[in-house]
Amino acid sequence: MYSSHPQSVCVLGSTGSIGVSTLDVLSRHPQQYRVFALTARERVEALAQQCREFRPHYAVVLDETRAQSLRQSLRTDGIETEVLSGIEGLCQVASDERVSVVMAAIVGAAGLKPTLAAVKAGKKVLLANKESLVMAGPLFMDALARSGAQMLPIDSEHNAIFQCLPYPCDSLDEAGVERILLTGSGGPFRTTDPAALERVTPEEACNHPNWSMGRKISVDSATMMNKGLEFIEACYLFRAAPADIQVVVHPQSIVHSMVQYRDGSLLAQMGNPDMRTPIAHALAFPQRIDSGVAALDLIAQGRLDFEAPDEVRFPCLRLAREAMEAGGSAPTTLNAANEVAVQAFLDGALPFTGIARVIEKVMKSTAVVELTDLDAVEKADQKARELAVEMLAAL
Repeated sequence: MYSSHPQSVCVLGSTGSIGVSTLDVLSRHPQQYRVFALTARERVEALAQQCREFRPHYAVVLDETRAQSLRQSLRTDGIETEVLSGIEGLCQVASDERVSVVMAAIVGAAGLKPTLAAVKAGKKVLLANKESLVMAGPLFMDALARSGAQMLPIDSEHNAIFQCLPYPCDSLDEAGVERILLTGSGGPFRTTDPAALERVTPEEACNHPNWSMGRKISVDSATMMNKGLEFIEACYLFRAAPADIQVVVHPQSIVHSMVQYRDGSLLAQMGNPDMRTPIAHALAFPQRIDSGVAALDLIAQGRLDFEAPDEVRFPCLRLAREAMEAGGSAPTTLNAANEVAVQAFLDGALPFTGIARVIEKVMKSTAVVELTDLDAVEKADQKARELAVEMLAAL
């Protein structure tokens, strides 16, 4: 069932919530997996502790000053992990010939280059960085076809869709799929009076009712931009047109997504809201391994509710759909403007409802161009960020 040699795993973004969950799953199967590389942006002490536990060959920190601090800390402890820095270091470990599996869990645009490097190197890529596909979907899908890499989705919703589709699935139409139902909890403000959203604090926005996540993705969930980004990602992952995907609000986060077939069948993947389930599924695919997650008790759960999303309350969902329909650089612009606006909100410089306003202004002020290469992606991303900063300064 398993190779006698453990698979080498590179975890990009190991100190974040997905990275920590990945290491928890890996620690349960030491005979099958070994940690080859760990990376972090700023949390040097957390990364040092992970290095002490897992003894990776490499550790990478984005900033060289922090990398020096990590080197000193590990040297003091007698740990021989080699410390690299910068985007170059991230790309090096993601594409290393000794690596079998890459967990792509760096949040935001920073994960684009190392994730693409892993795809181009033909790795088994566990994709938790949705922004990579949102920013550069056509380039990623082309690189995937050229390299023969295997890309498995980690977002619980996309992983659920993947589990409900036949494998391989080259065409939704040939598979008899009528539509994909992409579920979302609705976040902490699903029933909040829209007039009260202007006064929402970062602490309230980050208090998700079902999931424990980082601050940026928690705010995206609160605005439902996270679902919008997942909508775009699903179009690329499953070769779906925007009209093929319907967003459904499901407050309990038990049904992670569904696939409706033309014969009337509706397949759903269910489970407790714990990211270790999709991580374990993708890590071992096509086998199944223990994730550490308790089995779902449907009787105790009692009920499952579904409702249509409120795009008046959550305009980010509409903006994401419009960006995917426009194509080209529009999703790149959307993502960049969102990252700037979310950070401004977290810094107290923008009200919660201002996030969508900034994104919409940037999108209306930016022409859609074709993404021919990574340089075009980076130019579109930078232009959108500069426009968003200008609009924030004018508030």
